[in-house]
Amino acid sequence: MPAQIEARSASFRLTPDRYVPALFLAFLLVLPYLLPNPFYVHIVVMMAIYVMLGGAWNILSGYAGQLSLGHAAFFGTGAYVSTLLVNHYGISPWITLWFGGAAALALSLPIGFICFRLQGPYFTIATIGLAEALRLLVLHFREITNGAQGLTVPFKGNAPWLLQFDSKMPYYYIALALAAGVLLVTWRMERSRLGHYLVAIGQNQDAAEALGIDSTRAKARALMLSAFLMGLGGVFYAQYTYVIDPDGAFGLGLSIQVALVAIVGGVGTILGPAIGAVILEFFIQSTQILLAGQYAGLELMVYGGLLVAVILWRPRGVYSWFERMYTRILSWLPSFGRTRA
Repeated sequence: MPAQIEARSASFRLTPDRYVPALFLAFLLVLPYLLPNPFYVHIVVMMAIYVMLGGAWNILSGYAGQLSLGHAAFFGTGAYVSTLLVNHYGISPWITLWFGGAAALALSLPIGFICFRLQGPYFTIATIGLAEALRLLVLHFREITNGAQGLTVPFKGNAPWLLQFDSKMPYYYIALALAAGVLLVTWRMERSRLGHYLVAIGQNQDAAEALGIDSTRAKARALMLSAFLMGLGGVFYAQYTYVIDPDGAFGLGLSIQVALVAIVGGVGTILGPAIGAVILEFFIQSTQILLAGQYAGLELMVYGGLLVAVILWRPRGVYSWFERMYTRILSWLPSFGRTRA
């Protein structure tokens, strides 16, 4: 046994593809302490939230090729269900987090049955109509939802059991954990039978069905998973911002922004939504700080110009470019240890 251990240790080699991810993870864990003030922590929290939302959208629209511009329906459902339970029944958000996700998943069941009968632009239009219908319902039942004013979460100070903190640090680590969870789920899904089915459906649905794949069932399972994760994101966002309203929760703008996170980063990839969220949130926040105060609306032009540039030069997202750069950087870094002769 000692000889085997010695042989293994002698053949151990610490290569860049092993220690670089560990260093990056360590950097993420200490990142809030390196930022100059809480506003920058807020920016990285929003990045993590959009990593989660973009990753959830990517499961259905990226892998299965079902372009949805109504995923705000699931985001808003999770946010409203959770906030109502917290405000009226005093249930801890740690529990309503799962209720919000389950409500979004339940909503996806009839929606998938109806909308998956449609293909192409008709499916996209149907998802937009779904989110808009829910927005109007929330506005109509103002006795419950408070109408256009939306719902607020009373702040009760530093109360971890209520998912309330007087510092943004805990929110960062929770958002980071949720984002990492979505990426891990995507990684597992991509390597599963469902993932292979979704890729085949996204490339050619008729050919996939000819091979015996039940496309409706596979897409329904992807929608359920995507909706559940979007609902979790809606719950956390409502608890983080302490306010939720119909336009912000169910609006078309949110659905488009979530879709663009994955499109810019690279659809159908695990890390594409993460890259896209960092790029878009960085440009959105920085242009708002630098330009919005003096030239109202100019930040939107910069944002639109960035999207046009990505679509023209990187129509499949910037993930492939980042992958090549990462591979090149790894080739420059040294390895440690030794191999057995």
